[in-house]
Amino acid sequence: MVETDDLLALAVRLAREAGAIQRERYETELDIRTKSESIDLVTEVDEACEALLVGTLERERPDDAVLAEEGSGQDRDGAEWRWIIDPLDGTTNYAHGYPRFCVSIGVEHRGRRELGVVYDPLLDELYQAVRGGGAFLNGRRLSVSAEVHLGQGLLATGFSYDVRTTRDDNVAQFARFLKSARAVRRDGAAALDLCYVAAGRFDGFWEFKLHPWDVAAGILIVEEAGGRCSDARGGPPPRSGAETVASNGHLHETMLAVLAGKEAD
Repeated sequence: MVETDDLLALAVRLAREAGAIQRERYETELDIRTKSESIDLVTEVDEACEALLVGTLERERPDDAVLAEEGSGQDRDGAEWRWIIDPLDGTTNYAHGYPRFCVSIGVEHRGRRELGVVYDPLLDELYQAVRGGGAFLNGRRLSVSAEVHLGQGLLATGFSYDVRTTRDDNVAQFARFLKSARAVRRDGAAALDLCYVAAGRFDGFWEFKLHPWDVAAGILIVEEAGGRCSDARGGPPPRSGAETVASNGHLHETMLAVLAGKEAD
């Protein structure tokens, strides 16, 4: 639909503008604070990016719902369109000068993922997808990898902010995949991890206790690149991000088996 084209153009513009803020402030002195846990960080750059994104949407799309990580959006009940925004995914990385972070913008239409944009400002890589239209990186169509053997697969994961206090900490699952896959990476930016599955750089990804803004764009980008996303039992991936498993499709059932505690084939 024509409106989707307009929304995609707006999402791309906003992602690049927020990314420019991140690039300008990268490796400068930051005001770093904590949120839910001592390892859950927020900076003034997160807040500046969110203010830009939410402020623009309030002016240009005043009837749309906006769910933003730092809480400044108006998540309006009954809105036809809903924007789900992570203004700076990978805040801990950003705060330490580790170059793995991005802007993530997902848009739902009547509760269904419709488009997604993820922008890495340091590499100037812009990932985008519209439902039914494929996934693209800087205009190049993306396709997931063709790997069929978990033992030759490169996977990614992450750990929740309550990892120090919870028993549901993903450590056992990480250990099993470490013994089963070629290698496992933990880079701290779930939206980029999902895009890397779409681009064929990773063969699979799993993580628990994520949030809607972590996955709203990335899940659609993976699916439009030919991949598969689910919860840990193979059902639809929850909009909440509570359980997210993404793969090239070929490795998906094997990944689900490993997550269930079974031996990989």
